[in-house]
Amino acid sequence: MSDITSILNAAQRGDGQAAEQLLPLVYDELRKLAAQKMAHELSAQTLQPTALVHEAWLRLGGDKDAKWGDRAHFFAAAAEAMRRILIDNARRKHARRHGGGQERVPIDEIEIADAPKDDDLLAINDALDELAAQDRQKAELVKLRYFIGLTIEEAADVLGIAPRTAKLWWSHARAWLHVEIKARQNP
Repeated sequence: MSDITSILNAAQRGDGQAAEQLLPLVYDELRKLAAQKMAHELSAQTLQPTALVHEAWLRLGGDKDAKWGDRAHFFAAAAEAMRRILIDNARRKHARRHGGGQERVPIDEIEIADAPKDDDLLAINDALDELAAQDRQKAELVKLRYFIGLTIEEAADVLGIAPRTAKLWWSHARAWLHVEIKARQNP
């Protein structure tokens, strides 16, 4: 049993010191994952990796009913928290009262970005919710890969599946999401 799993078990038994012990063990890994994800975001993104990790930690700690069985379950919950934060941020920026998605861009900073725009991120989120209704495990894999930036091998480890299985699921999920998102864009 890993140190993280032991501490998660202690927290579930009511050990008040467990959360204080858990954060130093997972912070660097969460920060690395957030930095990988944020590297693919638009340059106008105002959310920084450290802020994403802190917000996710607050959301994870704010759920008093949360029970994490092991390291994999904890990181899956962290992936979901980061995904929701990014989606909430995209929705907030897209709201009419916040300029309806318009943003100021200094002319000398214009460059071609390959990261998804807020509209695309919302379409991905909606399609991902539909995928989760059909196949929760493949949706979890997408969250770990897309929203946190885990490699196939890291995501397979978190989900407790073989890397080959993760590759197959990833291929299927990407194809399914591509078709679903195209259908939403061209009704």
